[in-house]
Amino acid sequence: MPDEKPPRLRGGERETVLALLQFQRESFLRKTQDVDDAGATASSLASGTTLLWLTNHMADAERIWVLHRFTGADPMADPPHAGAIGPARARYRMTWAVVDAVVAAADLDTACPAFDSGPPVNLRWILLHLLEETARHAGHADILRELLDGTTGR
Repeated sequence: MPDEKPPRLRGGERETVLALLQFQRESFLRKTQDVDDAGATASSLASGTTLLWLTNHMADAERIWVLHRFTGADPMADPPHAGAIGPARARYRMTWAVVDAVVAAADLDTACPAFDSGPPVNLRWILLHLLEETARHAGHADILRELLDGTTGR
């Protein structure tokens, strides 16, 4: 897979954060491109982490932070975890659209309702957390893919 570079922008904070988040989302999905279900569920790691699990986890992370914690939406309305890589990829992409619509309609300084005993956060913090979480797991997916078939690249 060809190595892709993140976008370089001179835009504002929102535009920059969202562009880098989208780059990391797409980078993550590139790691799962052309992987069959056997490869997506294979793991050579002691933890058992797989590309399929990571893909479902990435959709869950965005849904939990933005849809449940930030907006208070009911988690029971979430689409179920996909048992195959194609549907998991589609579930993750569908999550982007829903999350992006929420983010577009909100100010970055909007506080997230309290959800645990930790200090309160705002939408800015949530987006930056998702950016680091997505980049971290894209790196995990990169290693899993390289172990699977030798494919590398962002």
